Amino acid sequence: MNSNEKKEREEEVKVEETQPLSEEQTNNETQEELVPLTEEEQLRKELEEAQAVIEEQKDKYLRLSAEFDNFRKRTMKEKAELILNGGEKTITSILPVIDDLERALETMQKATDVEAVREGIELIFNKFIGTLGQNGVAQIKTKELPLNTDFHEAIAVIPAPTEELKGKILDCVQTGYTLNEKVIRHAKVVVGE
Repeated sequence: MNSNEKKEREEEVKVEETQPLSEEQTNNETQEELVPLTEEEQLRKELEEAQAVIEEQKDKYLRLSAEFDNFRKRTMKEKAELILNGGEKTITSILPVIDDLERALETMQKATDVEAVREGIELIFNKFIGTLGQNGVAQIKTKELPLNTDFHEAIAVIPAPTEELKGKILDCVQTGYTLNEKVIRHAKVVVGE
């Protein structure tokens, strides 16, 4: 080979090196990559995949745990506020009745008409019962009803004045109340026998 041929040959080799790989060459390299991994390499690969899954699950668990903890704290705070301020609506609705009682007390010091004072107090009482009713409080009815231990507490038994009053309530010693149909105080009653 002369020097010109050598140069041409070197240039061809350089061109081949700079040209992209042919499909055949690419397939050969892919096949080399598809060569089965050794058992150790396979185990290492599986271990890495398992560790990645574990890290992902651990992250999800920590986030969920923190979210639940925040939810629990927020719920406890809301519950505490509800307990502290839950009666605000009821108390606010009772304040006008207290104002009426204050005016009645001032009037009673100067009043000479006892009947007018009694009527005023009766009006205030009815207003108070109405206000309680708006807040879900109701008086338990007792007059001549049969004894019902769900609502009544018999504190005395006396002979009934008539046959039809036997087993029925003759007198109410202390009025009972319900709050939204739940007994908050049983009515103390006298029953005829």
